[in-house]
Amino acid sequence: MKTAIVGGGAAGFFLAINLKEMMPEMEVTIFERSQRVLAKVEISGGGRCNCTNTFEEVSDLSQVYPRGHRLLKRLFKGFNHHDAYAWFERHGVPLVIQDDQCVFPEAQDSHAIINCFLSLAHRYHIEIRKSCKVQSLDDVRDYDYVAVTTGGSPKGEGLRWLSALGHEIEAPVPSLFTFEIHDKQLQSLMGLVTDVEAMIPGTKMRASGPLLITHWGFSGPAILKLSSHAARYLAEHDYQSPLAIRWLSLTEQEMITLLHEQVVTQPKKQLTTYNPFGLQQRLWTYLVEKALDTRSQIRWMELNKKDVNRLVNILLNDTYQIAGRAPFKDEFVTCGGISLKAINPSTLESKHVPHLYFAGEVLDIDGITGGFNFQAAWTTAYTIAQAITSHR
Repeated sequence: MKTAIVGGGAAGFFLAINLKEMMPEMEVTIFERSQRVLAKVEISGGGRCNCTNTFEEVSDLSQVYPRGHRLLKRLFKGFNHHDAYAWFERHGVPLVIQDDQCVFPEAQDSHAIINCFLSLAHRYHIEIRKSCKVQSLDDVRDYDYVAVTTGGSPKGEGLRWLSALGHEIEAPVPSLFTFEIHDKQLQSLMGLVTDVEAMIPGTKMRASGPLLITHWGFSGPAILKLSSHAARYLAEHDYQSPLAIRWLSLTEQEMITLLHEQVVTQPKKQLTTYNPFGLQQRLWTYLVEKALDTRSQIRWMELNKKDVNRLVNILLNDTYQIAGRAPFKDEFVTCGGISLKAINPSTLESKHVPHLYFAGEVLDIDGITGGFNFQAAWTTAYTIAQAITSHR
């Protein structure tokens, strides 16, 4: 029995290794289109590889998987984050959990994962064919089973041969990207990091977490999460959309009360120099100047009702205009791909071509930042390994 894995990558190697462990007699070949293998794993998580998450802060998978959460809920019954954690530790990769529930190799180096995969591939005699691009099933016609793990295809060209076989394709668009904001005053805050809630006004799309201000606009986990949930919406609007930032988690009434307290306790101090909310000083100064404009240099005792309303509004609903994706086009994930309608939800086998399977990002499954996309890769790959070996 022979299996061809088209695309390699994290899902491909994980599938190949599990196939060999479940069915040692299976011949497995990985077809990698580039000369380098596991390049995406190498750079993930800042070179540390955020390989999964504890999911402790996740009450519903839709929170972390904008697309594919229903399918993953089913598949997690067979292989979930607990199983992935145990798998890596069992295969010689100790893991650690961060305070934010992200899971990394204890070595804090993605090569711990890469070396594990390559070592096991060598041990199990898995053939790796580099610089080998598969463009049709004829290229792998000598194999009994074929699994496609080619990852995302931002321009869709890698999906054409699969579309020609009858598979429905969800149009691929970028996900997990940063926002370009044209605001010269904002650029003065470059490098500042603070916790916020970011929202797309007029929608239910929102995300919380650290926001990083850059020389081109906004980045950080809050923005990356929001870009994932809003990926299709923003693509449809040509990446031109209003953005709202809630800088504080206090209620409107709590803010009004605190502002009025300063009028009494700090009457002669300037608004810009005394910050009652614990915000970083340069951020507070920026927000006061944005809210009050020419009145930003007033003292607390000069604060009037209109000033209070403007300050509360800027702190709870500060608005910007997204002018596009980050100029570096550094998207790490693509949403879209093989429609989940085109596969068997229990085995991930194609409904159009027997013994053809799909795992990882080539499917219309994607998650927010935090190790969730790798977990989807491990789960879908393991599901296919079980499905193929069940045929013996």
